[in-house]
Amino acid sequence: MIITVTLNSALDKTLEVPSFTPGRRHRTVDQKTMPGGKGVNIARAIKRLGQPVIATGLAGGATGTRIVEGLNDESILNGFVRIREESRTNTAVLDPTTGFHTEINERGPSVSAQELELFRENLLYLAKGASICVFAGSLPRGIEPAIYSSLIRDVRKLGVTTMIDTDGDPLRLAMRSEPDLVSPNELEAEELVGHEFNDVADRAQAVTEMTRLGAAEAIMTVADGCYARVFDEGAATLYRVRIQEQEARSTVGSGDAFLAGYVAARYAGRSPVECLRFGVACGAESTLHFGAGIIDPARVDRLLGEVEAERLEIAAEIG
Repeated sequence: MIITVTLNSALDKTLEVPSFTPGRRHRTVDQKTMPGGKGVNIARAIKRLGQPVIATGLAGGATGTRIVEGLNDESILNGFVRIREESRTNTAVLDPTTGFHTEINERGPSVSAQELELFRENLLYLAKGASICVFAGSLPRGIEPAIYSSLIRDVRKLGVTTMIDTDGDPLRLAMRSEPDLVSPNELEAEELVGHEFNDVADRAQAVTEMTRLGAAEAIMTVADGCYARVFDEGAATLYRVRIQEQEARSTVGSGDAFLAGYVAARYAGRSPVECLRFGVACGAESTLHFGAGIIDPARVDRLLGEVEAERLEIAAEIG
């Protein structure tokens, strides 16, 4: 079983608005409302890829009820802990005429210490039957940024493989608990390692630096794929994996689809480089859809032939 953790779950509303201009009245040409938050998006994609997954986290109020009901409607197994305050609603506006998207994300509810402890107990119960646990997304109010670090430590004691996809202080502190895998996007990785990336060598070096900060393996997603330092045949190996960018309908959630593909392939026992290639194909395919975490497994398999994996042995030891 795969677990995804979404502490700051949301109801995600996506609006398609041609020629979107701030300060003017607009009408949508399409819209979709669905349960969201990074971990939920990852769970949705894993479910569509046919692997066993349970989504857990915190959900509160009428919005939390809609989140859980929405997951049930999608037949996504879930075990959310209910909290008193209302879960957040996020809004994304996609402009098909420019390809730009604008996101407005609420802060989320305030979570009490008692509610958080109930969640910890729930997670550890679920983790007894799991092999992989993915911690993903932002934190709601009232939760200390070290929470992911603490939860990773607890879950690892049960022999579960831990993965983290967040940003800022929660990511920096999570590295101290030595997760098995860290998977930020490029901007998040720049913040984590403390400098900007200008070229291929910088990006290759970044994943090496992330492993020195504590993670056993590191993946950084970029517009055309990813850079990764993973163990392949017992040795740390650096890869650049890429695909020609698709004519995207929406890039919202493509990073979540990438990680879902990687996790699903890893759970199925594929080789490290094939896990990366499959993740990149999933991320690319997801951009053809309207809504985060939506992928078509048949088209993913067709895109796999377009994914290139390059081994970067020299760059692995720079710095």
